[in-house]
Amino acid sequence: MKKPGRFISIEGGDGSGKSTQAKKLAVGLKKRGIAVTMTREPGGSPGAEDIRTLLVNGKPGRWDGLSETLLLYAARHDHVERTIKPALEQGRWVICDRFADSTYAYQGAGLGIDRETIRRIESVSIDSFKPDLTIVLDLPTEEGLKRAENRGAGENRYEHFDRKFHEKLRQGYLDIARKARDRCVVIDAAKDEKTLAEEIFAVVAARFALK
Repeated sequence: MKKPGRFISIEGGDGSGKSTQAKKLAVGLKKRGIAVTMTREPGGSPGAEDIRTLLVNGKPGRWDGLSETLLLYAARHDHVERTIKPALEQGRWVICDRFADSTYAYQGAGLGIDRETIRRIESVSIDSFKPDLTIVLDLPTEEGLKRAENRGAGENRYEHFDRKFHEKLRQGYLDIARKARDRCVVIDAAKDEKTLAEEIFAVVAARFALK
């Protein structure tokens, strides 16, 4: 019988290094013989990637918070059913660049959508499905925005939201982590990439008893 897969999400504000660290974690796990599926949100399945295009392109005010939340959970439902659950059932480990916590942070803390409203939408779209472990990469707001600007990705409309939004976002993530200490681990993302990757892997190894 196959060992059950594990679901790990990596969260944080823009410029925190999530995507880079997700890739480094996948490499570390593969070196230990673990089959890994890497994915992202919004996106991660063909239908969800179509919705991603609607969400990340355009001006900051293209959607209001509720519209974004509904679009995100439509994408998330498809992502979970078509990508994440099938991978876990095959015994693969799934590493996801953002998951549901990002909606509570961005649309909740950042755009003011009531937490209970998000929870109700979540309940009908993905039920109680959650990661086994969530790594929250924390970085001072100004540093994160500077990194995002230097990176020059240009794709993400959220990077063009004002500083106040990004500060709310950071505090939103920290609040989520405080309320879900059994699942979330906050890591200081100001470290260099190699040191940060080593710390993340140590957390994962300890949580899942990897040698």
